[in-house]
Amino acid sequence: MIPVNTSIVSGVALSQIDGETKMLLMKRVKGDFWCHVAGSIEGSETGVDAIQREFYEETQIQVSHLFNAQFLEQFYEPHVNVIQLIPVFVVQCPPAQVIKLNHEHTEYRWCTLEEALALTPYPSQHAVYKHVWSYFVDKPINPIYRVELS
Repeated sequence: MIPVNTSIVSGVALSQIDGETKMLLMKRVKGDFWCHVAGSIEGSETGVDAIQREFYEETQIQVSHLFNAQFLEQFYEPHVNVIQLIPVFVVQCPPAQVIKLNHEHTEYRWCTLEEALALTPYPSQHAVYKHVWSYFVDKPINPIYRVELS
């Protein structure tokens, strides 16, 4: 049997950088690869609580416009024999969003879809970025994806 873990959330930040929509990628210390924001749900947090906290901890972004990306990132981790099912969120940031990284990352870049696909190693990441770009950049964001924040 392969257990399924649903205790992680992830999110892609979008911002207008020099008049062009771009997504935020960061280079992780652990593993030395490019990725988006992700982290574990803690205590009695909801997924929405966790993604807001993770964005603030990792980037200092105060989430004010949050969307359910309507996508589950999924992959198998052979070293722990677990299938990860991770709900993806999208954070719409103000233009030229300022980023301040924590100790988990060494650098960041605002990327086009093509740049993000070239930087990242995993097919599951590529699927996330293509989906987000299709539903949150290439066409107007459907208001039903909006997550009300308390």
